[in-house]
Amino acid sequence: MALRGELWAELPAEKRIFCSVLLFSWAVYLWEAFLAHRQRRVYRTTTHVPRELGQIMDSETFEKSRLYQLDKSTFSFWSGLYSEVEGTMILICGGIPFLWDLSGQISGRAGFGPEYEIIQSLVFLLLATLFSALTGLPWSLYNTFVIEEKHGFNQQTLGFFFKDAIKKFIVTQCILLPVTSLLLYIIKIGGDYFFIYAWLFTLVVSLVLVTIYADYIAPLFDKFIPLPEGELKQQIETMAKSIDFPLTKVYVVEGSKRSSHSNAYFYGFFKNKRIVLFDTLLEDYSALNKEPAEGEEGENEETKSKTKNKKQGCKNEEVLAVLGHELGHWKLGHTVKNIIISQMNSFLCFFLFAVLIGRKELFAAFGFYETQPTLIGLMIIFQFIFSPYNEILSFCLTVLSRRFEFQADAFAKELGKAKDLYSALIKLNKDNLGFPVSDWIFSMWHYSHPPLLERLQALKDTKQE
Repeated sequence: MALRGELWAELPAEKRIFCSVLLFSWAVYLWEAFLAHRQRRVYRTTTHVPRELGQIMDSETFEKSRLYQLDKSTFSFWSGLYSEVEGTMILICGGIPFLWDLSGQISGRAGFGPEYEIIQSLVFLLLATLFSALTGLPWSLYNTFVIEEKHGFNQQTLGFFFKDAIKKFIVTQCILLPVTSLLLYIIKIGGDYFFIYAWLFTLVVSLVLVTIYADYIAPLFDKFIPLPEGELKQQIETMAKSIDFPLTKVYVVEGSKRSSHSNAYFYGFFKNKRIVLFDTLLEDYSALNKEPAEGEEGENEETKSKTKNKKQGCKNEEVLAVLGHELGHWKLGHTVKNIIISQMNSFLCFFLFAVLIGRKELFAAFGFYETQPTLIGLMIIFQFIFSPYNEILSFCLTVLSRRFEFQADAFAKELGKAKDLYSALIKLNKDNLGFPVSDWIFSMWHYSHPPLLERLQALKDTKQE
């Protein structure tokens, strides 16, 4: 043991850094694989509805959810293994410096020499994201058209999928490349306190993106329509007013064209809040609950098979209960708290980046012996050096998120929505084929929302009153 320690100490600093990064990456992967194995064992062995679930879940739905989650877990194992092997091979074979040199050659042919580091960085970023998109495409196709299709969730055609993927890539580049170029420029000219300016810049960018996402970005992919006048809209506005939520608009998004999974969220700052409801959440609006029109009688067998997998959705009272939970996050300050935590973490990371960016051994560990590009420094420090800290922070945020979810449920109870939230959670779990039994370690590490049974138990006493 002492000999191994001596051999390790004799290694150059860059070799110790490189080996430490690889070892930690595989340690995290093996830990995740261990947790997933424990959860798959639950899926395989829990074949009958437990007694405590007998009142809320029938055996057919239980079996469907078990098989769905088992397929997802198996897929996640293989895709995770591929990702880990791919990442390891890229590091060992010098993929990062190779791509950087290739980016330099491309930018050089365009008339931009080595002094145009930001231009080279943007080419590098474009090539890296393109590589990631292409290598991830087969996995995304399998997940969408095999797993999600098999279990009745996929509503996309192959043409829609590729059109959507290309659109996402273009929109991502339109945002990523200008933001990155400005960030690199700020770091270059910011002097000793560049980390403060870089943090302020990323803060402004994140706030702008949150503000414009639902109005300008999301509509590029899904159709948003105002919730029609009627009882539901009136009840939503009344509930918002009762808690002083500054609601300005309520939208319904046609998520059923993409997937039959359901969701709801709110966005906006200050006195300009909007609520977005997925049509799959609404029993009266979901296209999945509607019979085909007369002109669609000749639809192909593929479409017919999809319409058999109708999702029940929620009644108006249950939708209000779900929104009561979501608005509870706002009323209790969870959104603001999450923003504060995120920005404190961002500032800390930029400060540590400023401390470490001058360490040449960090660059040498990943094959950069002659140059220390700023973008590469960001990648090395944020992605690799901070990885142990990121894992700990992620777990802490997961624990905090579960606490916030219980508090939001309690807020909905105070609004008198306990009974409706109780039934809504059961319906949503059924519609999304959530499996209500989980391994305790897997749940503790991964679940940002408490398990279904725990949430129902917390609501049960008020429901019975």
